[in-house]
Amino acid sequence: MRGAYGGPRVLLRRLREVMAEPVTAQERLDRIVVLIANNMVAEVCSVYVLRGGGDLELFATEGLNRTAVHATMMRKGEGLVGLVADEAEPVNLSDAQSHPSFAYKPETGEEIYHSFLGVPILRSGNTLGVLVVQNKSHRTYSDEEIEALQTTAMVIAEMIASGELGGPEDPSLAGRRPSHAEGQPLSEGLGLGHVVLHEPRVVIKKLIAEDSAAELKRLEDALASLRTSLDKLIDQSEVARAGEHRDVLEAFRMFANDRGWGRRMQEAVLTGLTAEAAVERVQSDTRARMQRQTDPYLRERLHDLDDLANRLLRELVSPGKGMTAELTQLPENAIVVARSMGPAALLDYDRTRLRGLVLEEGSASSHVVIVARALGIAAVGQIANATGLVEGGDAIIVDGVSGDVHIRPTADVERSYIDKVRFRARKQEQYRALRDKPSKTKDGAEVALMLNAGLLVDLPHIVETGAAGIGLFRTELQFMVASSMPRTAAQQQLYRAVLDAADGKPVTFRTLDVGGDKILPYMRNEPEENPALGWRAIRLGLDRPALLRTQIRALLNAAGGRDLRIMFPMVASVSEFDEARALVRREHARLVRHGHPLPSSLQLGVMIEVPSLLFQLDEILARADFVSVGSNDLMQFLFAVDRGNARVSTRFDPLSPGFLRALQRIAQKAGETGTPVTLCGEIGSRPLEAMALIGVGYRSLSMSPASIGPVKAALLDVDAAELAAFVEPLLARSDGAHSIRAELKAFAAKRGLQVEP
Repeated sequence: MRGAYGGPRVLLRRLREVMAEPVTAQERLDRIVVLIANNMVAEVCSVYVLRGGGDLELFATEGLNRTAVHATMMRKGEGLVGLVADEAEPVNLSDAQSHPSFAYKPETGEEIYHSFLGVPILRSGNTLGVLVVQNKSHRTYSDEEIEALQTTAMVIAEMIASGELGGPEDPSLAGRRPSHAEGQPLSEGLGLGHVVLHEPRVVIKKLIAEDSAAELKRLEDALASLRTSLDKLIDQSEVARAGEHRDVLEAFRMFANDRGWGRRMQEAVLTGLTAEAAVERVQSDTRARMQRQTDPYLRERLHDLDDLANRLLRELVSPGKGMTAELTQLPENAIVVARSMGPAALLDYDRTRLRGLVLEEGSASSHVVIVARALGIAAVGQIANATGLVEGGDAIIVDGVSGDVHIRPTADVERSYIDKVRFRARKQEQYRALRDKPSKTKDGAEVALMLNAGLLVDLPHIVETGAAGIGLFRTELQFMVASSMPRTAAQQQLYRAVLDAADGKPVTFRTLDVGGDKILPYMRNEPEENPALGWRAIRLGLDRPALLRTQIRALLNAAGGRDLRIMFPMVASVSEFDEARALVRREHARLVRHGHPLPSSLQLGVMIEVPSLLFQLDEILARADFVSVGSNDLMQFLFAVDRGNARVSTRFDPLSPGFLRALQRIAQKAGETGTPVTLCGEIGSRPLEAMALIGVGYRSLSMSPASIGPVKAALLDVDAAELAAFVEPLLARSDGAHSIRAELKAFAAKRGLQVEP
């Protein structure tokens, strides 16, 4: 090499010229390997590209037999080339043939070469191929030569990822080949469409620098701006106090100020890359290494580093606006892919074009998933590196039943799923045929099937599904999607529209359940170490009575001349319900004084979701007009499981004997006092779980619109008395069983019951 960094700069300058030539992609690649060989005084330079199925194909070479191009294939992990692809790390050897991984391919004529340097061709942490140089002499390549080869590999990665090498008729290259991932099904349905990245990756249009000094200055300015913005974020009053959140933010700031991170990007710029390309190059290398770590802490830190890199790229592209993101224009059939997101963010998208959601994180009871179900879109979570596996616009299929995600699917897979969509459509027709049938078990037990709702888009489902009413209307969604606090008139308009759509069927309005992980953007948020157990729902409402009073006033005015049911969430003690009830009575008295129309009836209820109420059932049932069981939070609190934490959210089964005993006790106590009880929550949305609820005494269930058909089809064929007799001894046994799911499935199978949606 001609002095430190001299060679790489010359190489990149000549690469820029080659990239601008009007030749085919294959011709360009052939010229690139010649250029690299000459620049690095190497007798061999070869490019291997990863094909579908994990095979590495020799795509271009200078020095090996040309007849081996497109003929020599190696499996990922086979030979030294396969080792580089598998480990995503450079391999630098002075005597390649003595290495245990060396694999001889006679058609290449490489047996005369001893030294070997191979680097992975990486993009977004994914290996697309391998770039190799070889020499006859025994030598170890220098750090500068490794750096030059890695930088060149980045240029080749863009050629592969664009599909330029194979053309649109050849999608099997690693960057474009079909891919399959298995995750956790979160919202049932099938979504066929095209990828929209929730946080769109910054597209780097210019990789090779014309002025390295200017690029270095741009990088340093962007780093300084990034660090300043993080300092302001962390030191502002809302998050300045000590606590776990502060430690997390300080660690984030530490990464941003890490000298090693900055130095690696500066060195990449000095090789001839633009500042943006240097950031992407360093982060791609880091991502490739960290994805192979088994330590969960290190793997989680990858998210922090990805976030930092994305912020820095945005700072480079739009100085001073690095933290802002533009909403992507949706294609006709959009599948949103994200690491994680909140419910309000999902609602920002045009729901008429949204077909599916893929998350790296997320659990079945997280709030964004609840909204996805309300919108009727398929959702899958726990897809590792989902945002790195796809590009915006990629064809994608989301199977919310099995948890499968197919990226750039083959024609066969696509046809198979089109058939599945048609089959589901026929099944939905069967469910629609049940719409007007009475919701009764075989032995005549009536079971009211209600809707969970929270948006105007949910309201047509009342008629479509034949639901008995709305068992849970989440009023907070109106607040979460608004840019400012909804005025009383706006709230009143929504509540009246809900009652109009219900057309006399019962509607249970749950008062604001905000706080915790449901943050209103226009309200000051005080960070809490345990937000799910903190200042939220009725606690916030009673401490900010003006907020709750405004909502109660809107509800009472909207219901003039009609029945009104109001339910309070997160009640932990009888005194909280007493206080909330007194507030409603004062607002009711105010309407009377001013001569406003009154609801024809007013019922006040409690959502049982805090375990303390299990030991105050006699007192609360004596006061409340009705109760609803919030099974999502009740299970979360009973098992001390964060339902948004994917590591533990599936650790306990809702069909565990302990949880079912708690639900049974509520149903029995409510029956003794004649208090109506409804179960709202995901456990009631699945046919098998709904059977268990019927078995422990529930006769009113509230669920997502898509669940009513499958649940109704199951209950029409079941005998409630037989089911109760079957479940009772399972709950009474003392063998410490984790779940009764297997026994319940066997019961259903023996009787030919339809428990799969």
